[in-house]
Amino acid sequence: MLNTLFFCPAIATLPQLPPQESQHCVKVLRMREGDKLTVTDGQGFLYECTLMEAHPKHCIVSIEHRTEMAKNRDFLLQIGFAPTKQMDRNEWFVEKAVEIGIDRFTPLLSCYSERKELKKERLEKIAVSAMKQSQQAFLPIIDELTRFSDFITRPFEGRKFIAHCHNLPKKPLAQTYRKGENVLILIGPEGDFGEEEVGSAIANGFESVSLGETRLRTETACLVATHTIHVLNNQ
Repeated sequence: MLNTLFFCPAIATLPQLPPQESQHCVKVLRMREGDKLTVTDGQGFLYECTLMEAHPKHCIVSIEHRTEMAKNRDFLLQIGFAPTKQMDRNEWFVEKAVEIGIDRFTPLLSCYSERKELKKERLEKIAVSAMKQSQQAFLPIIDELTRFSDFITRPFEGRKFIAHCHNLPKKPLAQTYRKGENVLILIGPEGDFGEEEVGSAIANGFESVSLGETRLRTETACLVATHTIHVLNNQ
């Protein structure tokens, strides 16, 4: 794989880089016709290409070879989180989680949420950048902001956990999760999930867990949960 990875979701049917990728290719990297480049569609495929037309708004490429990449893990990881009021904190979490490895983000609207609206386009751009930076071929899914009460009733094939600070029976995530399991973890807002929300989640099959002895910020808790799952799967 070459050092620079480009993203083009429609590369298989339209071998033309999007405007932002084209500008980076021509204006920043100063690539020219005949140069080789690697493109991913974010769906697990890498395309070895030749640059046919170096235009800052629409680079045309010729696909020379396609490779299907295997995922570097055998488990699915999804984090449902209540976005913080400061958007840069949400972006930080998404960036780092993509670099570590995650399959899906679901922003949640809970009773104590600080942020009531969320434009996911910015998070998607952060995810694309992190995918390319970490040389991956799979782009995680980012859902629309979803009501907590609606989300917890949706089916999920795997273990389901809810991390909270209420005085209820719970186990450390590191002691209850088992290697290789698909996992969905819910992380609340700065004010935590409401007790009724925790009770509803448990009634819908979620298990209560803790992430340590200290109270963590939302984005920190999200990253700790993500990293913990990877550490346990690499033992």
